[in-house]
Amino acid sequence: MIKPAHFILAGLSLFVAQSVYAAPLRVAADPVPHSEILAYVKKIDPKLDLKVIEMSGGGINPNELLASGEVDANYFQHLPYLKEQEKELGKTFVSVAAVHIEPLGIYSHKVKSLADLPVGASIAVPDNATNLSRSLWLLQDKGLIRLKATGDTTSTLVTQADIIDNPKKIKIIPVDSPQIPRSLDDVDAAIINGNYALEAGLTPAKDALGLESAKNNPYANLLVTRPELKNDPRIQELAKDLTSPQVAEFIRTQYKGSVIPVADAQHD
Repeated sequence: MIKPAHFILAGLSLFVAQSVYAAPLRVAADPVPHSEILAYVKKIDPKLDLKVIEMSGGGINPNELLASGEVDANYFQHLPYLKEQEKELGKTFVSVAAVHIEPLGIYSHKVKSLADLPVGASIAVPDNATNLSRSLWLLQDKGLIRLKATGDTTSTLVTQADIIDNPKKIKIIPVDSPQIPRSLDDVDAAIINGNYALEAGLTPAKDALGLESAKNNPYANLLVTRPELKNDPRIQELAKDLTSPQVAEFIRTQYKGSVIPVADAQHD
């Protein structure tokens, strides 16, 4: 015969199990591809009760929203940018999952190949320190410039002052990242983050004149939260979903090489 105390404990356990996901999980995310991927997660795991806050355009910093408690997590950034944000905001965040890679690409409305770029060509690049550095490493990788810095591209931030060889006398023009696709008609080429390229109707795998390699790419997009929430069951469930084979297959099918699951990049 079960004693009454056991009934109480069993009832308490049932209550805890039922209330694990009682509150919605609020996640700030860019519209493409992040919010689309989260919408798919909602379909395959409805018990999680995701509330996605889309961060379209500029002006609102998802890390500030996270720090203030207005959201429980965000999904839009890579590790070098996150580290830069921690310094700027004086806050500590936690990455709980690396989900996908959006290779940075070089696009143009004026030339058909990088070899066709004229002497004195203007190239728009993201104006934040990490993605500007990433852009310069990409230009070096494609043979357009040479940098004096060597080593790990994530730990070695470079600026225009690090360019030691620029045979085409390329003019680097820093622009606010979300605005770069709109500048394509005003410059000879532009380096655009994958999410903004997709939002602008570009297909990175097809339209880019040059793309970052996915293999060992250090710029995986992360699910990020506050330290006190890193073991929250809802956060752990979302991290599990985002790194699942089902979501990886959705990313492959939906984005056709323009967005790459981290697991694929590791085995590229």
